[in-house]
Amino acid sequence: MSVSCFLPYLAVMAGVTYLIRALPFAAFNKKIKNRFVKSFLYYVPYAVLSVMTVPDIFFAPGLAAAGAAALVVAILLSYKEKGLLTVAVFSCITVYTVELIARLMQQ
Repeated sequence: MSVSCFLPYLAVMAGVTYLIRALPFAAFNKKIKNRFVKSFLYYVPYAVLSVMTVPDIFFAPGLAAAGAAALVVAILLSYKEKGLLTVAVFSCITVYTVELIARLMQQ
């Protein structure tokens, strides 16, 4: 992904995250006590980041199956409460391995 493509994505994500977090402070004078509103405001930045990241999981590798396999590995390792670095490294290794196997099978 080029820098000229990445920077607008980053700006939109930062803007949306900031607005969602800052808007309640500007709109409400009292502390928010509603559990639904509090949980909504807590999870919106994660949802925005996921929406922007998940498509690249499948389209960034040369093979969509490699991205899908890496996603499965990442989900399994995250479920087992492994750290971010471990999940990222094993996902990258999975993409590399699946693409390598696909290239060897084409020859």
